[in-house]
Amino acid sequence: MNLGYLLSRSADAYPEHPAIVYGQRVLTYRELNARVNRLVRAFLELGLKPGDRVAILSTNRPEILETLFAAWKAGLIAVPMNFRLHRDEVRYILNDSEAKILVYAGIYQKDIDQIAPDLTATRIFVCLDGPVETEKQNVLSPVDYEELLTSGDEAERMVPVDGDDLAWLFYTSGTTGRPKGAMLTHRILLLAAMNACADVYPFSHRDIALHAAPLTHGSGIYALPLIAKGSTNVILDAPRFDPEAVFALIEKHRVTVLPFLAPTMVKRLIESEARAKHDWSSLRCIIYGGAPMYVEDLVAGLKVFGPILAQVYGQGECPMTITGLAREEHDLNLPERLASAGTARMGVEVRIQDAEGNVLPRGAVGEIAVRSDMVMKGYWRNPEATAETIVDGWLKTGDVGYLDAHGYLYILDRTKDMIISGGNNIYPREVEEVMLRHPAVQEVCVFGVPDPEWGEAVKAVVVLKPGHAATEEELIAFCREHLASYKKPRSVEFVEELPKNAYGKVLKRELRDRYWKGRLRNV
Repeated sequence: MNLGYLLSRSADAYPEHPAIVYGQRVLTYRELNARVNRLVRAFLELGLKPGDRVAILSTNRPEILETLFAAWKAGLIAVPMNFRLHRDEVRYILNDSEAKILVYAGIYQKDIDQIAPDLTATRIFVCLDGPVETEKQNVLSPVDYEELLTSGDEAERMVPVDGDDLAWLFYTSGTTGRPKGAMLTHRILLLAAMNACADVYPFSHRDIALHAAPLTHGSGIYALPLIAKGSTNVILDAPRFDPEAVFALIEKHRVTVLPFLAPTMVKRLIESEARAKHDWSSLRCIIYGGAPMYVEDLVAGLKVFGPILAQVYGQGECPMTITGLAREEHDLNLPERLASAGTARMGVEVRIQDAEGNVLPRGAVGEIAVRSDMVMKGYWRNPEATAETIVDGWLKTGDVGYLDAHGYLYILDRTKDMIISGGNNIYPREVEEVMLRHPAVQEVCVFGVPDPEWGEAVKAVVVLKPGHAATEEELIAFCREHLASYKKPRSVEFVEELPKNAYGKVLKRELRDRYWKGRLRNV
């Protein structure tokens, strides 16, 4: 079934019910569906064919949801991108996905101007903020998004799709440090939406959800069950997460659910003085995930908000649907249970295996593996990485942990050394490769260290070349020039040599462990 049906159904059932609230702007389900249908017609008139990719680059706004549902109704594949990516990373994803069209916010115009000549497939540029000046007018000829919606009728149009047809390319970091596109089909995302309703929170048309995290990531995936159930979606009108604005919107709109927050966001809500200024008694559920949450923060959250926290553990390869710790399981009397990631979600099998793929008994530590109809189809045009990650139907998560006697999953570490900072995935090798381009850097080891605000912070340990000098500030600034800001090291340590084994491999764990020693949870 085409995911676009979820919107069409709610437009039939709740035509005058608010679908989206953004600042002073309100769209009913009838109005949202009409705009999406006009955008579908525009996509088809632009020459896009089923299976073509539609890339999206923007901070949170209603047009992201409009573009997602229009792409699906037209049989296209959405490629939402992290709005904080560096232009070099945007260029890579556009070329790797061979996106035919880019829908983007005007604030990115200069970046788009610079990368446009290097794009191999992207030829249609749609700006969400009307006509903007561009240095590459002959290359871009950007189209005004709203102009696309002024022509054409609002008739329902839905391109037939098979459940195995792709709907979303979810780009996630891989073993080479380059992002890889996890292929999510219409069936996978439909099952994930149904699973969220069954296991996480019983969304309904009476719910009012506040999207304060990126719609191009987890919050966008949770928009599926919300729209399917006719809920109202309030979108935070701010360039970054703002606890004061969140509490103000909760009070103003009587928000019932925060559909997806990174643990760092939850921590900021707990610590915000704005909490005492606003009435947030309407709140029924805070769904958090994307990174581990320290037990002490969970305890503080439960003392502040009560038993309304719900944890989800997943990854781009199995979107938000591996395990979960339900609201009623967030029990202050069971602090050891709070250190877990919960139990397997409905329709999901979880096991612990060794390096050879042998199943390990309860309590034994190994790699977490998952089998489910909600696991990705594979990596976009990367059969080698797909074969390495999905073996005999089991997805190797790259996370290390164990299952207790009752099936609760405890995550201890990551085999792939991924850093999760503020809910963002950061691959150390990508940072290392950039730092090694600095003329003074001979060797570097990058890893995550505990951070009270972001969960983890990027740390670099550097060996300088003989006769060369560099400061911490200089190396951080160098990284900022070549990477998204959130990927740059927050601290740099200089050493004479890096610890290595007999084969010359850097012992990253030896460097990292001293920062994690004594932690109940190691990620």
